[in-house]
Amino acid sequence: MRLGWASRIAIGHDGNRCSMHLRHRLGGRVDVARLRRALATVPLPRAADGRLVLAADLTCWLRPSAHTSSQRTLCLTYGRGKDQHIPVPGWPYSVVCALETGRSSWTAPLDALRLAPGDDAATVTAGQMRELVERLITAGQWKDGDPDILIVVDAGHEVPRPAFLLKDLPVQVLGRMRSDRVLRRAVPCREPGVRGRPPRHDGEFVFGDPTTWNPPDAQTVTQTRPYGTATARAWDRLHPRLTHRSAWTAQLGVLPVIEGTVIPLQVEYLPSGATPKPVWLWWSGTDATEADVDLLRQAFLRRFDIEHTFRLFKQTLGWTCPKIRTPEAADRWTWLILTVFTQLRLARPLDDQSQGMPAEGVGWAAAEATARRSGGGLPALVVEVAAGGQAAGSTSGCVNRTGLPSDRA
Repeated sequence: MRLGWASRIAIGHDGNRCSMHLRHRLGGRVDVARLRRALATVPLPRAADGRLVLAADLTCWLRPSAHTSSQRTLCLTYGRGKDQHIPVPGWPYSVVCALETGRSSWTAPLDALRLAPGDDAATVTAGQMRELVERLITAGQWKDGDPDILIVVDAGHEVPRPAFLLKDLPVQVLGRMRSDRVLRRAVPCREPGVRGRPPRHDGEFVFGDPTTWNPPDAQTVTQTRPYGTATARAWDRLHPRLTHRSAWTAQLGVLPVIEGTVIPLQVEYLPSGATPKPVWLWWSGTDATEADVDLLRQAFLRRFDIEHTFRLFKQTLGWTCPKIRTPEAADRWTWLILTVFTQLRLARPLDDQSQGMPAEGVGWAAAEATARRSGGGLPALVVEVAAGGQAAGSTSGCVNRTGLPSDRA
């Protein structure tokens, strides 16, 4: 990172509201490529079997009033106003984090990429993942003989698409599918003497119609305290019937058959009393064992830790507080936030009190205790930042009610 004239963004704390003042305008440069390589070399958390588990998701920097800012696109928001789901102009970012195990909500952010208007989320994320996996291999985070890297995404990424684009890398893709999907079974071996064009798809597997299901190839049953009996079943070698639409429009020739394993997760009851509905997962691997099904179930549930990371970015570190005009300046500020978060994550072992603390995690005397004394924010975070573009005005009233992620004892 290189800085030009000193530009200081002071984040002060006033109760539960933060004020941000841009004191100087300057020119400077943030070497994003170097930051990407540096993040790939730091110690990363791993799953119980030693593999890396990467989660990718979209989060938006909403800029509804920035009418002169370019590259904005409509970001779907939930629960705004009177529980309305409305699109708001902003800059969507695809963020990739390495997931931890155990009783912790920490993640290790490794990359952030802004989506331009018209970009397909699945295609952009696949390209982002390809570059990240190559950096991790170069940094020695994955070697020959190690388990494949597991990539976990949500339903908005159309899971078979990144699985197809990353098939030449040592990765497996796990993600959620909508509950109204219809997949097709693999075509059985053709009998001798049968003429005509061989079929590419067999019978339907309808998520919402149990009569189309055959007995599962693997099944696990786990007893949980908040949800009762949790059941995970697996059906092998199911694939979507692709058409030349959406992300597959530019695909020339015959569309591929992308086989995988379907895993619905079903719980007995919900703490809220609502009727539980199954969560449908699709995994790019095949021939899943019961151990595989249990590992995949746990990996998908860990994906929700990335939501805590987004909340910390916005409410504690003030990611979306600056009134930045240009998307290039937003990219630089985003990478500074990732750098600050990484420094905090790597500082966790420095505090002896971080072991065995309650759920709120009151360890880290140097960082977290200071944040919590001020009401959950970082009260005196002063960042020397090179802002290449003009920042429009100042802002106040950024609600900041949360502290740092917890190490749950």
